[in-house]
Amino acid sequence: MGGCFTDLLKSVSSIRDLTWQTVGFVFVIAFAHGQVRYSIPEEMNKGSLVGNIVLDLGLDVKRLKSGRARIFTEDTREYISLNVDKGTLVVKERIDREELCAQVSPCSIHFQIILENPMELHQIDVEITDINDHAPAFDRKEISIEILESADQGALFSLDKAHDPDVGLNTLQKYTISPTGHFVLKEFSRSDGTKYVEMLLRTPLDREQKEVHNLILTAIDGGSPPKSGTVKITVTVIDANDNYPVFSQPTYRVSLPEDVAKKHLVVAVTATDKDKGSNAEVKYSFSKSTEKEATDVFNIDSNIGTITVIGDIDFEKSKQYELDIKAIDNGGLSDTSKVFIEITDVNDNSPVINVISFSNPIPEDSAPESVIAMLNIKDIDSGRNGKVKCSVNSNLPFHIKSSSSNFYSLVTNGILDREMSSEYNITITASDEGSPSLSTNKTLTVKISDVNDNAPVFQRHSYTAYVMENNSPGVSIFSITATDKDAGNNARISYFLEDRSVNGVASSPYISVNAESGEILALRSFDYEQTKEFNICVKAQDGGNPPLSSNVSVKVIIQDQNDNAPQILYPVQTGAFVVAEMVPRSANVGYLVTKVVAVDVDSGQNAWLSYKLQKATDRALFEAGLHNGEIRTVRQVTDKDAVKQKLTVLVEDNGDPSRSATVNVNVVLADSFPEVLSEFTDFTQDKEYNVNLTFYLVLALATVSFLFIVSIIAILSVKCYRWKRERMFYKAGSNLPVIPYYPPLYADVGGTETLQQMYNYETYRTTDSKNRDLNRATRPTENMNSLEISGNQTLTHVQREKASEVFDQVSITKISILLFCNLYAILCC
Repeated sequence: MGGCFTDLLKSVSSIRDLTWQTVGFVFVIAFAHGQVRYSIPEEMNKGSLVGNIVLDLGLDVKRLKSGRARIFTEDTREYISLNVDKGTLVVKERIDREELCAQVSPCSIHFQIILENPMELHQIDVEITDINDHAPAFDRKEISIEILESADQGALFSLDKAHDPDVGLNTLQKYTISPTGHFVLKEFSRSDGTKYVEMLLRTPLDREQKEVHNLILTAIDGGSPPKSGTVKITVTVIDANDNYPVFSQPTYRVSLPEDVAKKHLVVAVTATDKDKGSNAEVKYSFSKSTEKEATDVFNIDSNIGTITVIGDIDFEKSKQYELDIKAIDNGGLSDTSKVFIEITDVNDNSPVINVISFSNPIPEDSAPESVIAMLNIKDIDSGRNGKVKCSVNSNLPFHIKSSSSNFYSLVTNGILDREMSSEYNITITASDEGSPSLSTNKTLTVKISDVNDNAPVFQRHSYTAYVMENNSPGVSIFSITATDKDAGNNARISYFLEDRSVNGVASSPYISVNAESGEILALRSFDYEQTKEFNICVKAQDGGNPPLSSNVSVKVIIQDQNDNAPQILYPVQTGAFVVAEMVPRSANVGYLVTKVVAVDVDSGQNAWLSYKLQKATDRALFEAGLHNGEIRTVRQVTDKDAVKQKLTVLVEDNGDPSRSATVNVNVVLADSFPEVLSEFTDFTQDKEYNVNLTFYLVLALATVSFLFIVSIIAILSVKCYRWKRERMFYKAGSNLPVIPYYPPLYADVGGTETLQQMYNYETYRTTDSKNRDLNRATRPTENMNSLEISGNQTLTHVQREKASEVFDQVSITKISILLFCNLYAILCC
């Protein structure tokens, strides 16, 4: 602190432009924690130094410039300015302490110095000290007093008070009067410390000796040098007045409503004086004992004694006024009286609503008559004007109950449901019984807290999820979401898998559900050919206490993937027996050699098969049907064509990527059975079967005989069975569709049209022709439509049985022909 004073004195001494008197008043009072206090006298010249903040705040000029230092003050006028270049505070404009603070002491100017980058704030207090720049002054230049010559010794006479706006020692200190022959001053003090004087008659007056006395009243302050102000007192001695004024009543009583207008006549007081002439003239006034609050509201006419209203009357502030009235005649004799004014209440105050206690939020399961808030409602008016009625806005489950005087309770009177309305704006209206009635509104916002009264709800009653077979374990199948109208933990939903069996096994090893997100995961890889679909049950449970839950069924459908290659059903490939198709050399173009039959256990387009001739002894002679697998001749057979033809047919599905299988078809171009037999021998030799020809011939003879008999029996059985079925269907009036061909044990389950391009054939031969033909039956798709429309059913056992019958019929026919050919060849041998 000593360093701050030393630096300040150095800075002050270096300023030669200031006078010694001005510089002497500038000194630092305190400096601590970024706060500096200066003290300067008022009325300093503009540009006068107030203080050096560079030294007092420990800053430098560069910091002031870089921080764009500036002064911030809350006052409209800025008396102090900052010189950033020098780091000093200087007077910006003239400071008048009396104008700034009046009689308040000490008088200070508060402002802040703000710096940026980084931000700093320094509090500056500048105390403005008083200088003796005002002399005491009286309101009047001359005081005239008339005193009866019969005035008693020691009588007091009121004098004007002098005013000095300075404070401290510079303000008014004492009064003197001159000359002091008949009069002296007597000093009095008020409760606030201010002084006033009255003039005391020390010796009797004699009008005949001297009618007028001229006195000088001097008011002196305590400045250095002191200043003073004077007023002339003219004392006129008048004739003796031996009668006092007398009021007509010692006490006046008046009743007055509080809303009375200004200038309203309250009462007229009268006083009489038995003297004559000027001694009988009476002046009315309020005595000095009358409260200032009363004189601010009422005024008395000094000539006629009428009291009128000049201010605002408020019953709630004052219910009555007591006025001390003084009647004084020209001789200075006086009488006093009292006026009691009773104020009556008017309904000019609205009720006031105070919330003592407020419970917010409240649970939605709150019982009726539950207290939400305690209210204190009062009206400061009196009587009926202060009686209050309280109510709330209608259509809300709340009402007001009066618990005691001025105390009310806001309670529930209905069922609350947070899901319907989470908060209520309750307007409380308090009205008094005045005329007209006054009212006050207060709005309370009551929030409803949640109770777990709603179970989770799924968006749908059931869901369908799709997953591709051969999926990776842990893959997401589906995601379900449930909503809960509750809030908070009551709406926090967890998902659980209700255990159900899948193919007789619990579903938990196959499926899991994420408890947080509701995501359904596959724990294992699925196989469409084993399981095409299954149902699971998912439970959604909220976090309430107790928890509520709901279930939903999810149907999981396994989608087919092309993971199975086509399987060749016909021709059957065996290593021990070679089957060859015989084509007569006289066969026409388009002759049906054979039909490759294949199936794919996949579904959809993964089971759509296409047939291609991959290899052939003579590619120009045969072709394979792309969709039906039929191998036909594409040109006329010639003598140059090799007798033995070997074809390789590629069967490929429509999957992505596609899978395929191949089958070899042996074809013999021959017109007679011996040729066929020789070619069979060649095929056998090509397979390098080293067997005894005689043994095979004997075995063939026995086998052919046995199979011939079995074939005949089978054909007759099939014919009889078909005849009976046709009779039964004919009688029932049924029109069954033509069933497409499906080999045994490879039915198209699920109606997926695995064998999309299928045909039925009937073989017939003539005794005079070597050509064989196959009648093409109706495409199965033409009749499958009617089957799907009639019931949208999958292929049943009846369809598989019908397909098997057709296959058996074709097979038996071929076997019969082959057996006859073999028998003929054996007999020839």
